[in-house]
Amino acid sequence: MTICLTLTYIRNYRLRLDGDIAAIVMPRGDYAHVLHDPFGWDVLLHNSVYAGPNRFFAHAAMNLYFRSVPLLLQRIFEPVASLYTAMALFNVGVQALLLYVMGWYATGIRRLTSWRLWLGMALMLPFFQTTGYNQQMAIMDNSITYNFFYPLPLMMLLVLLWPLYRAMRQQVPARLPALHLVAMLLLSVVLAFNGPIITGTVLVLLLGVGLHTASQRWRLPAGQWLVGLPWQAVLLWSWLGVLCLYSLYIGRNNSENLTAMLPLWERIKLVPLGIYKEFSPRLGVPLLVLSCLTNVQLIRNFLPASVENERLMRTLRWVGLFALAYVVLLPLGGYRSYRPFILHHDCIVPITVSLVMFYGLSTTHLLLCLRGRARNWYMGAAMLIAAIYLYADRRMLPPSNGLLEREALEIINHAGPGPVVQLPREGPVLSWDPITEPLSSLTNAELLQYWNVTKDLKMYYYQRPEQENKPQ
Repeated sequence: MTICLTLTYIRNYRLRLDGDIAAIVMPRGDYAHVLHDPFGWDVLLHNSVYAGPNRFFAHAAMNLYFRSVPLLLQRIFEPVASLYTAMALFNVGVQALLLYVMGWYATGIRRLTSWRLWLGMALMLPFFQTTGYNQQMAIMDNSITYNFFYPLPLMMLLVLLWPLYRAMRQQVPARLPALHLVAMLLLSVVLAFNGPIITGTVLVLLLGVGLHTASQRWRLPAGQWLVGLPWQAVLLWSWLGVLCLYSLYIGRNNSENLTAMLPLWERIKLVPLGIYKEFSPRLGVPLLVLSCLTNVQLIRNFLPASVENERLMRTLRWVGLFALAYVVLLPLGGYRSYRPFILHHDCIVPITVSLVMFYGLSTTHLLLCLRGRARNWYMGAAMLIAAIYLYADRRMLPPSNGLLEREALEIINHAGPGPVVQLPREGPVLSWDPITEPLSSLTNAELLQYWNVTKDLKMYYYQRPEQENKPQ
């Protein structure tokens, strides 16, 4: 675990600073509105349209982190190095915390002194791909902005739902101390205004919980449908559901949805191709799904019938239904040019995490319950699966590495007097694409000055050969 997380830190330290950082941290004009309107009142009252009206807490967290942590790290590191250190620390920290929380669900244990918890986490760790299958099944993205908007709030959602999951697993009503319940209600507010990935996940889960509850109570007289339901669970799900519905409502006025318009039916028609591309041509997703299905067959055929074994097999069915409902609803989230087939590794993180958690849950159970040669063979198979994913993730230099960007930042850092720096090599620098016009780097230049990379405001650009030869 320590070796893998250390290697993950090294890989993340070599990643590139993505093109959304400066716009969110400074913030740029189109992202400033959300920081002054956390709950989207302008949308509700004036039908305003602006960037990310339902994403306040993700924007605020990223803004706070990158405005403070790099400056704190500069007590130890040079300004340029502090940026990549801050990025690597955040990515690895979120990955470690998410893995730990996933371990709760895989083993039912939270104590760090439990070897079963560590076994569950070790089984799931290889599925966190920084290189390898990252573009197919990334849990942690190579762009730090996406890690603020996707895995971080997903980890908090798992923390929020843990008491309800534990109560369901133990088949007892959820009973929480008053302060704990208040904290969960407040955390629900934070999660609902973190963007559509959480709201969509919550509403799909709420649909499943509602259908499951209805299937158990529909034979009762109408007046008794709500009798005996745990009121704390009902309160939490109702509160969270209302908040998420409101969040989705104001999210319709997200100006980013207007940049690439595609009719709903056209989006729906792209989904089958998106599913196909997730399962081919690489091994990452197919092997994970196959491993989960194989585990269920092994539980059914090699373990004696029991309540626990039946619960595990039923869990995979629920995971499959969750994935199906989630994918069906994905086209409603709009269209992005960088998600040409709707499904993309970032927006299906909830499905990936649920599959990995089930793999950890079922594999841990089989390792503990199988006996004799069957256990030895299964242990070898589990080690082989881990080896396949670890080998796929063996590269220490990610494809979207920041070596060229760091070189450019050092040039900007040591540049002489003058408001504009011409870069000698083409490549993205705090951007998604190479900057070829100085004014396009203005927000980035302001952030670099704030980070002490430059003493004065220095815009930058790369001049392509055809630009040099272009007549004035």
